[in-house]
Amino acid sequence: MIKKVLLVGESWVSSATHYKGFDQFGSVTFHLGAEPLVAALKGTEFEIDYLPAHEAVEKFPFAGEGLSSYHAIILSDIGANSLLLPPDVWLHGKPVANRLKIIREWTAKGGGLIMAGGYFSFQGIDGKARWRRTPVEEALPVVCLPYDDRLEVPEGFRAVLTAKSHPILSGIDREWPLLLGANEVLVKDDPSVEVLATLPQEEGAHPLLVTGSHGAGRTVAWTSDIGPHWLPNSFVSWPGYAQLWLNILRWAVKSI
Repeated sequence: MIKKVLLVGESWVSSATHYKGFDQFGSVTFHLGAEPLVAALKGTEFEIDYLPAHEAVEKFPFAGEGLSSYHAIILSDIGANSLLLPPDVWLHGKPVANRLKIIREWTAKGGGLIMAGGYFSFQGIDGKARWRRTPVEEALPVVCLPYDDRLEVPEGFRAVLTAKSHPILSGIDREWPLLLGANEVLVKDDPSVEVLATLPQEEGAHPLLVTGSHGAGRTVAWTSDIGPHWLPNSFVSWPGYAQLWLNILRWAVKSI
């Protein structure tokens, strides 16, 4: 049976100015960050609807019915403002539905909610992702910090698997390739919450992979990236990368 997944975020636009002696010109480039994950899930039971960050501002559903066909939502590298400030609010001062509450309620009814790390995940760079004290944070198994939460580890670290067994870890070697960073979060004090992996002790033993529940739904926090730069190409090419995300999604939608 096909399971539909809404992947939200993981896009950005870069603007550069090029100086060549007296002359200069500008260029703009568009980037998609979730292509490694989309490729890894191709041909599986999961059908991915990829909603880039700039499109999510207006196209993410404004009512729960718009999410009814999805079994899982992945929020990755998109700040809360992108869903809180659509043009009707930001430009025209009109009230609209709070889509963060819609996500929370969708999860409570049985949806699988996943947040993956990045510069605009959890609290993010300079604290600008702003997921702290939001309805989405209420559904997640972790608490966001009130400030810039990036853990930059340029020399790399290896995940420490803290769970002896869990469906998400099934079929994956316990020795993982290097990761280059993550978002720092706090684990909720809740009996449904389980920490499956952390950073090593010398890097603070911060949570890396955490599961939990919210109402009838399951929730997952993966605090590193889904692709470069925090998640290097060597991790993407590792067979465990595809298996890890298959397992995360299967667990979130209650297939395993």
